[in-house]
Amino acid sequence: MIAEKMKDLVNNNSVIREMFEEGKRLEKIYGKENVYDFSLGNPSVPVPDKINETIKNILNTEDACKLHGYMSNSGFEDVRLKIATSINKRFETNFNENNIIMTVGAASGLNIVLKSILNPGEEVIVFAPYFVEYRNYIKNYDGKIIEVLCNDKTFEPNLKEFEEKISSKTRAVIINTPNNPTGVVYSEDIIKEIAEILRKKQQEYNNTIFLISDEPYRELVYDDIQVPYITKYYDNTFVVYSYSKSLSLPGERIGYVVIPDEMADSKIVIEAVTISNRVIGCVNAPSLMQKVVGECADLTVDINEYKKNRDLLYNGLIEYGFECIKPQGSFYLFLKSPIKDEKEFCKIAKKYNILMVPGSSFAYPGYVRISYCVENEMIKRALPQFKKLYDEIKK
Repeated sequence: MIAEKMKDLVNNNSVIREMFEEGKRLEKIYGKENVYDFSLGNPSVPVPDKINETIKNILNTEDACKLHGYMSNSGFEDVRLKIATSINKRFETNFNENNIIMTVGAASGLNIVLKSILNPGEEVIVFAPYFVEYRNYIKNYDGKIIEVLCNDKTFEPNLKEFEEKISSKTRAVIINTPNNPTGVVYSEDIIKEIAEILRKKQQEYNNTIFLISDEPYRELVYDDIQVPYITKYYDNTFVVYSYSKSLSLPGERIGYVVIPDEMADSKIVIEAVTISNRVIGCVNAPSLMQKVVGECADLTVDINEYKKNRDLLYNGLIEYGFECIKPQGSFYLFLKSPIKDEKEFCKIAKKYNILMVPGSSFAYPGYVRISYCVENEMIKRALPQFKKLYDEIKK
């Protein structure tokens, strides 16, 4: 018999993954070129050439036993220093190697942070729509998720509701900007307001409220949009980062957590998060990939391909009559369903071999998420099918 906690997960497996599997099934029937799978956020832009060159160089020059052996649970010291230096240069911060903990991607980073700070029954606030796994990560440590709705015109947080929902049990707030699934980037003004509300509530309840900034899409922004670096606005901030999107390395599972010295009890928190890295079973981040990202910390993929996809898809859908805001970042488009039941909309879309993820998977029904990290040619082939889909629904 499986654990009680696992029963809901087994019965409600990820819709995103189910859509991905459905895409593979349809491809066998209709051919890959006739299936339009927009379900999974799997990067379609190749890794920069320097990544593969760096891997080869490291394998040829590093001592194999040291390279593939254990190191500190927080990661190689030289790698952490290189990453801290890169962050400081780009965002005018003042970190050193002790402020960086290497992780098995952002998912692991979120888990070790939550394990380190969350007591059973304490609350974590999230802004809906939000990445589906946040709920599961919080439940892993017996926390309670509190949802705050975003404005459905801009998908920016409803800060009045946010302030009202902070309680004496609030332990943390998770923000994700650039956002999955909306593509929205929170402005500096919004970050300042969030920070000010948190400072006021910390004083009111005489406790620490952490801000967790989940940032796998930080480098994927368009039209000269700036993404504020959150530690500059609020001391009790964790930055959770992944190279999955910025370097197209999702399968390599490599990222880091930033813990600033300004955080309350920062030394104890750093030690707790480092130990959490070990006791949840990760032990340490993958050694080879640590060395690789250390050498490529200032590198990103060419996001022009994603921008080209965004513009083609967005302009086409708007022309047909669909409603959505133009994404400022990430590689997702959050489309308003033309009918009330977005799950039914996704079902009808399958008739045209179009696969999308219903917004209810992100705690925001009435919308669907479209991942445009796909080949540009696929979008061109898919657009006429979207037109047929829209015409059928609007008959």
